[in-house]
Amino acid sequence: MTTMAPAGATLDIIPLDLRGLKCPLPVLRVRKALIAARTGSLLVVECTDPMAAIDLPNLVRETGDTIERLGDADGALVFHIRKAA
Repeated sequence: MTTMAPAGATLDIIPLDLRGLKCPLPVLRVRKALIAARTGSLLVVECTDPMAAIDLPNLVRETGDTIERLGDADGALVFHIRKAA
C-alpha cells in the first residue's frame, strides 16, 4: 500500500514503543508526540495496554488525525497514526 504525502511535506516515521505502560500513559505519550510531529508524519505506536484499543481511536477522533492501520504483533497492539494538518 502506498501513501501519498501532502505536497511539500516530508514523511517522517516516528516509532513509539509504549509496551508495559498502563492507562493513561500511552494516550498521553501519543498526544505529546502528535503535538510535536509535522503534518504528514506517521506514528507507529506499539502498546500492550488493552485500553489503548479504546483510548487511541478516541484521541485521534478529537485531534482530527487518522488511524491508517490497526493490528497486533508480538502481543502488542500496533497503530499507524497519520498526523493531520
